[in-house]
Amino acid sequence: MAKTYKQMKEAWVSGHTGSSVADVNSVSLAMPLSILLWSLIQSRMRLFTPYTPSAFLVDFLLNCGAALFATTIYSSTPWVLNILLLLPAVILYTLEKPLSIKDAPRPPKIDKSEKDTKLDALPVKPFITNYRGAMMVITCVAILAVDFRVFPRRFAKVENWGTSLMDMGVGSFVFTAGVVSVRASLKEGAGRQPLFKRLTASFRHAIPLLVLGTIRLISVKGLDYAEHVTEYGVHWNFFFTLGFLPPFAALFQTAFDSVPSYAVLSFALAAVYEIALDWTSLGGYILVAPRTDLFSKNREGIFSFFGYLAIFLAGQSLGASALPRQQPLPKNATLVTKLRQSTLGKLVTASVFWTALFYFSISYYGLRLSVSRRLANLPYFLWVSSFNSYQITICCAIEKFIFPNLYKATTKGEETRRSRDATSRVLYAFNRNGLAVFLAANLLTGLVNMTMPTLHMSVLQSMGVLIAYIAAVAGVALVLDYRGLTIKL
Repeated sequence: MAKTYKQMKEAWVSGHTGSSVADVNSVSLAMPLSILLWSLIQSRMRLFTPYTPSAFLVDFLLNCGAALFATTIYSSTPWVLNILLLLPAVILYTLEKPLSIKDAPRPPKIDKSEKDTKLDALPVKPFITNYRGAMMVITCVAILAVDFRVFPRRFAKVENWGTSLMDMGVGSFVFTAGVVSVRASLKEGAGRQPLFKRLTASFRHAIPLLVLGTIRLISVKGLDYAEHVTEYGVHWNFFFTLGFLPPFAALFQTAFDSVPSYAVLSFALAAVYEIALDWTSLGGYILVAPRTDLFSKNREGIFSFFGYLAIFLAGQSLGASALPRQQPLPKNATLVTKLRQSTLGKLVTASVFWTALFYFSISYYGLRLSVSRRLANLPYFLWVSSFNSYQITICCAIEKFIFPNLYKATTKGEETRRSRDATSRVLYAFNRNGLAVFLAANLLTGLVNMTMPTLHMSVLQSMGVLIAYIAAVAGVALVLDYRGLTIKL
C-alpha cells in the first residue's frame, strides 16, 4: 500500500538507533574549531573590525557554514572538515603575530564615576557567548536539515536507546540555558529573594514559552503537520519543557541552602529518577503503555522533564564556575591551585568529573545502563553534562591563549570593547536573542516543509535550500542585534 507523503515524513524521523559518542564528538568538533579559526583571524588580521560586508561573509561561512557542512556534505568524513579548519588556524598561529588592541578614542572625562571604572564581578565572557551562539546555529541547522536526505539518519533523534547528534542538541539547549540563568543568583548572592518572589518572577518568564508551546500544538494539529509522537507525547513539545524549567529551578534553589552545590543537586535528582525508572514499573510505562488519557498520551514529555531539570541544574553548576571574574593567581601557583581557583581549571575539573561518571554509568564494569533521550535518564544526563562541559572548556582555552589580555582592562567600558572584539558578531547575535531566533527557525522550517518535497530533493537542491535558510535565520539574528533589540522569552 502506497504511503502518503506525511506518512513518509513521519517514517523518515522514526525508528532510528543513532551513532556512537565518538561520532557525535568528531562532528561537533567543527564548532570550537570554527571559533578557533575565527579568533586567530581576528587577533592576527583584525578582519572583523570594522565589521564590513566581507567580514560578515567570512564570519557567516565560518560559524554557520561549518556547522551546516559538518552535518551534511562532510558528515561521512568529519575529520576532513576538522583538518580543513585546523590547518589554517595552525598556519596563522605559527606565522602571524597578534596585532595590538587599539581601543576606540573616547572624549576625556573630568570626573570618572565609580560605575564607569569599577570592573563587573560577572563580566560578559566571549567564550560563553561564542559557544552558546554556535550551539544555537547547529540546532537551527539540524531542525530543518533532518527533513532532507542529505542529513544522515544516524544524526536524527533515536527512538528509545542510543546517542545521536540531535539528541545532544536538545540536551545542550537546556544545559546552556542553565549556564547563563545562574547569573541572577550569583548577583543576588546571600541576599536572595524570598521563594514566593522568585516563583512569581520565574512564572513570568515561563508564560511566553508556554504560550509558544500552545501555539505550536494548535498549528501542528490544525495543519496536519508530520510529527513524531514518541518524542514528547501527543500534545507536549519542547517549548513546554523549557517553560516549566524556571519555576522548578526556583524551587530547587531553596534546596541549595541545604546542599550548596548545583552539581550534587543535579546528580541527586537524576539518580533518584533513574532509580524510579529501574526499580519500579515507570520505565516500562513510559516506553510501552497505551495512550488512554491525557496523562498517558504525554508521558514522555512529563517524565523526561525530571531529566531535563537535572541537566538545567548541571548547567547552573558550570555557570557558577565559569561566569564570575577570575581572581589573580600567585605566580608560583601549583597545578592543584590552578585547577581549584582558575576558571579554566574549574572547567577542566567539571569535564573530567562528568565524563568519568558518564563512562561509569554505561560501562560493563559500571552500571551497564543505556542512554535514552526519550526517558532523559541518568546516562543521558551525564552525557549531556560531559559533552557541554568539555566543549565549553575548549572554548575557554581558545579565549585564554588567543586573547590573553581580555580581562586586564582598567575600566568597564574598555573591557566591554575588548569582549565584543573577541566575539563573533554572528554568534553574538544568535546568542543575544536565542529563543526568538529559535522560534524564527521553527517557523521557517514549517514553511519549507509545507511548500517543498524535501525528501525528493537532490543534494544540490537540498544544500541550496539549507544555505538560504540558515542565511535567513542569521539575517533575523543580525537585524535584531543591529537594531539593539533583545527579545526575552
